[in-house]
Amino acid sequence: MGERLNPSPLNRLAELARPDWTRTMAARRVAAAALVVLAAVAALRPDPADERVAVVVAARDLTPGAALTEDDVRIETASATAVPDGVQADASAVLGRRPAGPVRRGEPLTDVRLLSPRLVEATAGPNARIVPLTLDDGAVLDLLRTGDVVDVLAAGAEAEADARVVATDAIVVLVSPKGAGATAGADRVVLVALPAHAANAVAAAALVQAVTVTLH
Repeated sequence: MGERLNPSPLNRLAELARPDWTRTMAARRVAAAALVVLAAVAALRPDPADERVAVVVAARDLTPGAALTEDDVRIETASATAVPDGVQADASAVLGRRPAGPVRRGEPLTDVRLLSPRLVEATAGPNARIVPLTLDDGAVLDLLRTGDVVDVLAAGAEAEADARVVATDAIVVLVSPKGAGATAGADRVVLVALPAHAANAVAAAALVQAVTVTLH
C-alpha cells in the first residue's frame, strides 16, 4: 500500500514511458498539421524543372511576306518545356523579317515561320534554294497557299504546246499579298523551295521565259 502512495523513482519513469492516448492524439494532430504546411510550401515553391523563358510572339495577326515591325511582336514568358524548338527570344532579331505564312496573334515565332535558310532546309532539304517567280495569272496567285506543292512550267516561244516542265514538286513558302489597287499579278511574287539544281534551272528559265505553275 505504501509503495502505491509513494511510488519509487523507477515506477515514476515507467508511468512517464507508458503511452497516454491524449498525448498520442495531440502528437498525431501536430504531425498532420506539419504535413499540411509542408504540402502547401511545396505547392507554392516553383518547380526547378519548369523554368520560364522569354518568347517572341505575334502581337496581332500577321500577313505573309510583310516585314515585321515593333508593333507586330511582343515578348512573353512561357515554360521552357512547353515552347517549340527554334523559338525566337529576341524581338529585335525578328524585326524586318517576313513571315512565310499567316501567323495568328499570340503564336510563338519560330525559325521555320520566318523566311530563312532554316525554313528552306525544313521544306526542301539541306541543299534547297528559294526561287522567286513572277506569275501573270492573278487567279493562280490567289489560289496558292504556303505549303502547296507545284510544278513549274516555262512557256514556249511559239504556242502553248511548246510549254515545258522545268521542275516538279516545288514547295510554296510565300505568296506576296495583293497590294491595294493591284491588278492581276502585278508586283506579286511566289517564292518556291527546290533542290539546288532544279532551283537554278527554274531561275534561268524565269529570266527569259514566262513561267506558271500547276498545283498538285
